[in-house]
Amino acid sequence: MEKESAVQLVKNTFENSYREEVFFRFISDLLNEVDQNNQCSYGESGIPPLYRDSIKQYKRLAQYKDPAGDKLDVLAVNLRREPSPKRARTMQRNFIGWYLRSYYRYYDTNNALVAFYHEDVKDWRFSFVKRSYRSEQDESGIISPKEELTPPRRFSFLVGENEPSHTAQTQIVPILQNDKDNPTLSAVEGAFDVETVTDEFFGKYRDLFLCLRESLDSIVKGNPAIKADFASKEISTVDFGKKLLGQIVFLYFLQKKGWLGVRRGMEWGSGSKSFLRDQFVSKGNKNYFNDILEPLFYEALRRNRAEVDDYISKFGCKIPFLNGGLFDPINNYDWVNTDIFLPNELFSSRRESKQAGMGHGILDVFDRYNFTVREDEPLEREVAIDPEMLGKVFENLLEVRDRKSKGTYYTPREIVHYMCQESLINYLNAEFAGLIDRDDFEILIKYDEGSLESENVEDTSSKTAILPQIIESKAIEIDEKLASVRICDPAVGSGAFVVGMMNEIVSARTALTRYFSEDVEGRTPYGLKRDAIQNCLYGVDIDSGAVEIAKLRMWLSLVVDEKERSNISPLPGIVGRPSDKATGRYVFR
Repeated sequence: MEKESAVQLVKNTFENSYREEVFFRFISDLLNEVDQNNQCSYGESGIPPLYRDSIKQYKRLAQYKDPAGDKLDVLAVNLRREPSPKRARTMQRNFIGWYLRSYYRYYDTNNALVAFYHEDVKDWRFSFVKRSYRSEQDESGIISPKEELTPPRRFSFLVGENEPSHTAQTQIVPILQNDKDNPTLSAVEGAFDVETVTDEFFGKYRDLFLCLRESLDSIVKGNPAIKADFASKEISTVDFGKKLLGQIVFLYFLQKKGWLGVRRGMEWGSGSKSFLRDQFVSKGNKNYFNDILEPLFYEALRRNRAEVDDYISKFGCKIPFLNGGLFDPINNYDWVNTDIFLPNELFSSRRESKQAGMGHGILDVFDRYNFTVREDEPLEREVAIDPEMLGKVFENLLEVRDRKSKGTYYTPREIVHYMCQESLINYLNAEFAGLIDRDDFEILIKYDEGSLESENVEDTSSKTAILPQIIESKAIEIDEKLASVRICDPAVGSGAFVVGMMNEIVSARTALTRYFSEDVEGRTPYGLKRDAIQNCLYGVDIDSGAVEIAKLRMWLSLVVDEKERSNISPLPGIVGRPSDKATGRYVFR
């Protein structure tokens, strides 16, 4: 297939609501040769009772065998509405795990390409789900596959009318172009590789920062007033540029939630999903940074306007009061009386490009990517820009000051996840020495809410809880210890460890909530995260920029769970300050 045709196929499939005939054509072109002989559709009677609240119907559209003989099924799953996004993701993943386990004996497959969709929702998910098996030999010498303890893993693209398809094009078009050879399963799985997206985005982000820094250097050098203000406030163009990019990318997550551009009298969540682009398009002869972004940052987002329903006349809409320090001018520079006219082309050059939809400005690049405020979990990964990935990008950027800089080392998420769980298990084991076995704490920490409800995938007739009885009987005491733990990372970097610890604390306290008979109103993921941020987590770093990044990730992680549609809470103040003038170390809490 020619590249142009492949790109158009991806756009037609993934920039629209789910349509079975279009999806099937895409699958046929992607895999070249599919088997339709075992097509079938299952309604409620064919769905285990455990999943009927989540799944309305599912279809097996096709089956595929790659050149090495490895197989996958192609499924379409019609979803019901779920009140909890996390529970919905877990149930969807475990449902495909149940399917693969149940049909392995017939079709010898443990992989699936799945379209998850709601009939009345414009966005949907295109996922690759796989189960891992190991061989087991019985007493008679027969070797058979045995399911490992690890649950199924899912890798997904969020697609649909409201989502760009740039990443899907980058990952999938090369497979579509090769219509002579059937793709291997490893090639199909590789199309869902999150690390490829991370590397590409970091390269783009790094280039944007360097262009921004060079433009700032030129402005400071040519303007004595700005030069004097920056010198007196000890502001470097490096720190200024990094904070500005961080502020913009934070707003990309906010506009994804519909929090920007909300009309007066309307609920949060109903705002424009392209607010920053809208402001650029309607700017007229104004300077985008000086006349739009600075007032947005340091006036709209920084000032409490509760008395006027958060309405700001300058933008003609509601803007939430967030601040918490993110929207304080760096080192309190005089943004009102200092005109910093960053070129508009730095933010968007799309109109000048010969290729529609392209451009090399900050907005042009960010507009191409999917942003999700939900951080990846070990079993659930989205091929999109999330706060965890952004932390990786930020940490790599810490040492980048010019075009010769390469970046820094980033601890892999699997290692961080292991460190956080083991640290919390050891803490609880020490606090309850002689009273509760370490193995019981491992069960509490290593099983999330979804696993607790559906770990027993063979017995799908009812939900099962697997927390030990001793954990249930000591739930209040354990929760108090989790709420009062103090955690400090002495080299906080981008905040990977403290964010990971926050997530583990919230996960464990959420699992314990079922054993509370009262006072559970504030025990939401948002409430528990906010409590952990304000009371449990500390960080130290020699680089003030690292502390700013860690704070930003904390705020992003909190924003993901803010569900209030009538009144958004301000971001908690996270203090970042020099703790020792001699060492220059910075702390946050």
